[in-house]
Amino acid sequence: MSALSKTDPTSYSNPTECLVEHIHLDLKINFDRHTLSGSAVLSIKKINPETDLILDTRDLTIFSIKNNESKEPLEYTLNEPDGCFGSKLTIQLPELEFFSMEVLIEYETKENCTALQWLPARLTKGKRHPYLYSQCQAIHCRSIIPLQDTPCVKCPFTAKVTAPSDLKVLMSALHEDINEVEGDPAWSEFNFRQKIPMPSCLMSIVCGDITYRDVGPRTRVWAEPELVEQAAWEFAETENMLQVAEELMGPYVWGQYDLVVLPPSFPFGGMENPCITFVTPTLIAGDRSLADVVAHEIAHSWTGNLVTNKNPNHFWLNEGNTMFFERKIDGVLRGGEKLRQFKSLTGWNELQTAVDSLGADNPYTRLVLDMKGVDPDDAFSSIPYEKGHALLFYLEQLLGGPEVFEPFLREYIKHFRFQSITTADWKEFLLEYFANEVKEGKLDEVDWDAWLYGLGMPPVKPHYDQSLGEDVDHLIKRWLECTNDEVDSFYTVDIVDFVPVQMMHFLDELRKKERLSQVKVQKMGEVYLLNSVKNFEVRWRWIRLAIYCQYKEIVEMALEFVAKIGRLHFIAPLYKDLYNWEFSRDRALKTFQETRDNMHYISVLSVERELELDSK
Repeated sequence: MSALSKTDPTSYSNPTECLVEHIHLDLKINFDRHTLSGSAVLSIKKINPETDLILDTRDLTIFSIKNNESKEPLEYTLNEPDGCFGSKLTIQLPELEFFSMEVLIEYETKENCTALQWLPARLTKGKRHPYLYSQCQAIHCRSIIPLQDTPCVKCPFTAKVTAPSDLKVLMSALHEDINEVEGDPAWSEFNFRQKIPMPSCLMSIVCGDITYRDVGPRTRVWAEPELVEQAAWEFAETENMLQVAEELMGPYVWGQYDLVVLPPSFPFGGMENPCITFVTPTLIAGDRSLADVVAHEIAHSWTGNLVTNKNPNHFWLNEGNTMFFERKIDGVLRGGEKLRQFKSLTGWNELQTAVDSLGADNPYTRLVLDMKGVDPDDAFSSIPYEKGHALLFYLEQLLGGPEVFEPFLREYIKHFRFQSITTADWKEFLLEYFANEVKEGKLDEVDWDAWLYGLGMPPVKPHYDQSLGEDVDHLIKRWLECTNDEVDSFYTVDIVDFVPVQMMHFLDELRKKERLSQVKVQKMGEVYLLNSVKNFEVRWRWIRLAIYCQYKEIVEMALEFVAKIGRLHFIAPLYKDLYNWEFSRDRALKTFQETRDNMHYISVLSVERELELDSK
């Protein structure tokens, strides 16, 4: 194994000695071969005059490396691949008078590129054209570009992408123009420019039969033509969310904010690529009830994209802050402080579930991780989201509430914008900002080591307003205490005033109790219309509850769910539920084998772990 960087335990690169300051891409999309081919020009600054340029790559075919100005070949060494970290690429640089130059790398991706999902036309909504999208977080960008694949390096980029003329191309940048390839109208050149420095994990590309609808002066929703009207209605509040986010965090600097609704195989709820957030179609519930995921991705425009964790050890700085802002945005637009508090409580419960699942002694339950030699995909969980959120919520309460804490958060973003930071940087700034409060002893009770480095649950549970949970808890009690002969006492009106998060809490909490009888499960599905609910978060929880209660009639719905949806948040736990029940185990394995080729690489690996299969 080649030595990994001292700056980032998941990268080979050496940005403290030789820094990439700009990237220009010239790539062609080949749907027949499932490749991107072309070149990357890296503008580099040599900090140590005696060093070489070290880059991260993964399964790339390198054709040549040259001095872009003189076109003289540069000597290079491409090491043998080492699992998820890929291959170290070392480029020997000449002596530089001004310590800067441009390096031209001509290369091609491979069909098994882990950052790219190539979908045949049959897996799209319109079934007319193939589709391509990327997912570079956390360390998959090195499989599409040779670069310093670490969040401690943030640089702008430009790109020219050649693609079939009957498709559209978008990137995590502002679109400049489209030009027909001279002499070949079947191909077009799409040009992009991203002026704001950004980390490699936010590099993105999508190419397909997509169109858009404006939902605000700087916000658009893109989707396949068959889905675009429905998607535009679902996400019509995007501009409002953006405005609330600006009030909380400061000006939005990225220009355009677009949403792209990807095909169902997309493994995440959303991905905060600058200028074009990717979202899953499972957010389309028909009532805008799942648009809080968009609030999360919007918040990332500040916490994650503008202020970035320096390496994967400090990933919580991105996700904990973003979850905190998501719930503030949602509270302003939807249900006020009571809703924010209740969602924060459900987040604490989700944190407890994650800790129980991983094990309280699992090192991945720490807030600040040690990621040396660890694939970030293996360490991914809700811990950085919810444990980080709980810490910020706790600090807000100790320091005097939102009216005191929100100005600090704005100043934090202003102070660190365009930078990549560590937890130590964050903590030092917090203590300096609240120096008077520290002198007054308001933070004396904070056990920093336990919060940041302790295993399992946090040392203190913040106080949460639980008023929105009272009706839910009462209904849970009724279901648990009634007999099978009393199930006719339940009616649809029981939940008519519930907001979706209350319904989710209802189903989650029931799954922690004793199993409901088959009669109760059947009645619950009927009276609350759970077998036809369009909200995927509610449907998923209903299916999991029914499986927990060993209600055999739910298995068909569960198998159909995992066969059609690729979102990791849903399918990994659901496959585990199906696998752990002997009645459904064989059918779960069969369904996975039949559909795995339609799934994203990240989802396949995660489901294989749940089904106790060896990765192929």
